Amino acid sequence: MRISVFVFSLLISTGCFAQQGYNIKFRITGLKDTTIYLGNYYGESTYLKDTARVNSNGEFVFNGSKSLAYQGVYFLVLDKTKIFEMVVGANQQFSMSTSTADYVRNMQVTGDIDNKLFFENMIFNMERHQEAQPLLTIIQDSTLVEENKKTAREAFAKINDKVIAYQSEIIASYPSTITAKLLKASQVIQIPEPPRKSDGTIDSTFQLRWYRNHFFDNFNLSDPALICMPRPMYSEKITEYLDKLYSPHPDSITKAVDIIIAKAKENQETYKYATWICLLKYQQPEIMGLDEVYVNIYDKYFATGEMNFWVNDKLLKNLKDHADRLRKSLVGKQAPNLIMQDANFKPRSMYDIKNKYTVLFIFDPDCSHCKVETPKLVALYNKKKYDLEVYAVSADTSMAKMRDYIKDMNMKWITVNGPRTYVGPYQDLYDAMTTPSLYVLDEKKKIIAKKVPAEKLDEFLTQYEKYQQIKAQARPPSKL
Repeated sequence: MRISVFVFSLLISTGCFAQQGYNIKFRITGLKDTTIYLGNYYGESTYLKDTARVNSNGEFVFNGSKSLAYQGVYFLVLDKTKIFEMVVGANQQFSMSTSTADYVRNMQVTGDIDNKLFFENMIFNMERHQEAQPLLTIIQDSTLVEENKKTAREAFAKINDKVIAYQSEIIASYPSTITAKLLKASQVIQIPEPPRKSDGTIDSTFQLRWYRNHFFDNFNLSDPALICMPRPMYSEKITEYLDKLYSPHPDSITKAVDIIIAKAKENQETYKYATWICLLKYQQPEIMGLDEVYVNIYDKYFATGEMNFWVNDKLLKNLKDHADRLRKSLVGKQAPNLIMQDANFKPRSMYDIKNKYTVLFIFDPDCSHCKVETPKLVALYNKKKYDLEVYAVSADTSMAKMRDYIKDMNMKWITVNGPRTYVGPYQDLYDAMTTPSLYVLDEKKKIIAKKVPAEKLDEFLTQYEKYQQIKAQARPPSKL
């Protein structure tokens, strides 16, 4: 289930900065007698915040008695097209003048150092890009040998050093500006070389541990301005931290999520945004088993009331329902038993299966995807490669449809009718809101896999058995 009731207007509704309104004046030569809009970024979305009428002299103003709710990067829209970006920081009283011939190069800012730096940096970068382009052409030329590229590489490195020095000066001299925050957030963390341990060997885990501890040195997770950038830097940074620096195990990822949220908690806006981004990431994770992280986040930050300062009752109920569905059928948990009637109206219990593996296959006779997946599972079943039995649950109430499906698909395993149940709806016991859904249980009916495509089941079981053999060999022998 995709939680669609959430909208970003709810997420952004509570953030404000205490200011005495905003008044931003413009004069753009080449524009006249038209309507223009002021917009801002928030995460992956954009919003129009104000409208102004351009007079015959190209003059217009955006103003309001309350400050613009978010500091960050804003933009002007003309005829549904963004014409240029600007920044709005603590100071929201200034003026800007430019022309349609070149909005950026002709920009003059009065009364705001932040935008002055912002446009000067853009012009500086454009000039360095023009300077570097001929060098890049040489470096990327596959017909040249490396020796012929050496001079170009050295010149390109010098240009890169100029850019780094220029931007570092802005960051050091004007740290509170949006421009400096944007530049700093884009800087690459330099990881030190690993030290040697007392026995003379290299500490192989040092760099990973160091990088985890310093990953957010240039990116302040408690600064809401970083949510309002042209690229969704905030969510990208979180994703990189979770995907690249931690093993995909629920316990490891949950600890990493707690680190992120603790850093974001200093500000309510970033606290709710970081928590939501993490929750959404593991709502339907690509890696099997990480849906447990969703349950952990919900339990710690939503069920406890931590997020009540912004979340409404309807959204909270949707989150709870999804978490409760997931928690009953997490990988590593005991699978709930199913008892349903087969084609002969005979009760069949899933727990009666004594094979090494039980494949729980939930399908719908009218589901087109099920008709693609079922033959693949039948083929594996008929190979008898593994000691497994299939417990197939038909989601349709019709016994006739189920019988026809069994015959058409040549299903020789146990097939039961889901609605004819003795233990309640399977949807209340398993995360199976869509069909087909496939779970793999071991001999003790513990869930070892879920949502595995039928064509990947053979590969999964092969790898699982290899892993179990390795575990058995590594286990110390029992004492006599």
